[in-house]
Amino acid sequence: MTHKLTAIGFDADDTLWQNEQFFRLTQERFAELLSDFTDPDHLHERLLEAERRNVGHYGFGIKGFVLSMIETAIEVTDEKVPARVIHELMEAGKEMLAHPIHLLPGAEDTVRQLAESHRILLITKGDLLDQERKLAQSGLGDHFDGVEIVSHKTSDQYIRIFDYHGDGATSAMMVGNSMKSDVVPALEAGAWGVYVPHDLTWELEHAPKPDKHPRFRDLETLSALPDLLQQIES
Repeated sequence: MTHKLTAIGFDADDTLWQNEQFFRLTQERFAELLSDFTDPDHLHERLLEAERRNVGHYGFGIKGFVLSMIETAIEVTDEKVPARVIHELMEAGKEMLAHPIHLLPGAEDTVRQLAESHRILLITKGDLLDQERKLAQSGLGDHFDGVEIVSHKTSDQYIRIFDYHGDGATSAMMVGNSMKSDVVPALEAGAWGVYVPHDLTWELEHAPKPDKHPRFRDLETLSALPDLLQQIES
């Protein structure tokens, strides 16, 4: 029996366009600024601890990242961090917020093609203004039937979104590069979860691969998604 999916959700950062590489470049700059106080590996560990600690306060995105860098700089220098370093970290954050969008291979063609036959949603988390800016610059905005910018991606959120924009989670699919945010909670909601890996993925987005789940699939590239949909719906 053919079961056509009515809604397909796409993650944004590192699924449709580059994102994590700009965080990594800024972290390298962060390490250079604090090279007189600590080594890069220790600094990375302390920054990751701060991000994990702060995500509940600041949410996901560049602003929370910058605040975590500043907090880490204060901690690793025993409150002796020079004001110029704080200033440079704030400037680095502003540069990230103004960086142009670089679409990933296959993103535009895949979204454009599937928008002709399915209800297409953008489901992303992070800073509202920054995500709206990136979507506007991407040129993909007109293809989406709905845009959801949430603080956290949970199974309850996916149930709510797919109920509102489609025919429920069982008739929906979520596609993204984060096993923890895009795939696992979508599967828990009853949707299909499709993992499209990116070379760079934030450590806090890692989770075990649910290989045995009947609705889990992984693809090497986003361009393979239309063929996968055809297989599932045939």
